[in-house]
Amino acid sequence: MNRFIILGSSNAVPKIDQENSHLYAEGGNKRILIDCGDNALVSLQKKGIDPNTVTDLILTHFHPDHVGSLPNLIMGMWLEKRALPLTIHGLEFTLDRAKALLGLFGWVNWQAMYPVTFNTLPESASLVLNNEFLQVHSVLVKHLIPTIGLRFDYVGDKSVTYSCDTEPCDQLLTLAQGVDYLLQETAGPGKGHTSAQQAGQIAAAAKVSHLIFIHYDQRIGIENLVKMATSEYSGDIVAATDGMELF
Repeated sequence: MNRFIILGSSNAVPKIDQENSHLYAEGGNKRILIDCGDNALVSLQKKGIDPNTVTDLILTHFHPDHVGSLPNLIMGMWLEKRALPLTIHGLEFTLDRAKALLGLFGWVNWQAMYPVTFNTLPESASLVLNNEFLQVHSVLVKHLIPTIGLRFDYVGDKSVTYSCDTEPCDQLLTLAQGVDYLLQETAGPGKGHTSAQQAGQIAAAAKVSHLIFIHYDQRIGIENLVKMATSEYSGDIVAATDGMELF
């Protein structure tokens, strides 16, 4: 079964109806959680997904709105008697800090702990996961700390690029080329982030079918964000909402 769900859509400050940005992708035997800033255990269950069936966790970068609930996620799975191995993927910078965070809670000493392995991704373009249904690629994008953007190609089906937190950059443009859905962060102009107008420029240059704002500040107003993007891009534009399913 192929699925792609936006579990959380907010920028770094969650709102009453918006959790921090995190995603879920499913293809064949792979059930992938992308980031865990808020309570991913709950957001997964809201969509009918048992957290203990997640096979892989991809951490895009080590900022609290993307990894803040990692200890709670790992502990919750353990307390729910998880047995399935879990693989955590990320850059060396990210994984070193994730291990240190978990280490504060002495997680390696928890009794009957399920297997957890870490897959260190290179800063060059990389194939993260691959099976007969889905390929996941990563590239280094341009944020305040080492950060990856991701592309999900479902064989014979849809494609999705998640920019993660980044300024416009050539790597992102390549990653998004020709995809069906571009999940583009629109936290605003400035170092390490992208404005709605720049999001429209990226979507147009990459010739994507659908532009979806994510990691945006809803206080700006969705209509205002769309208006800024449509000055550069004439395709379909929507703002992500928590629980939104692309397919």
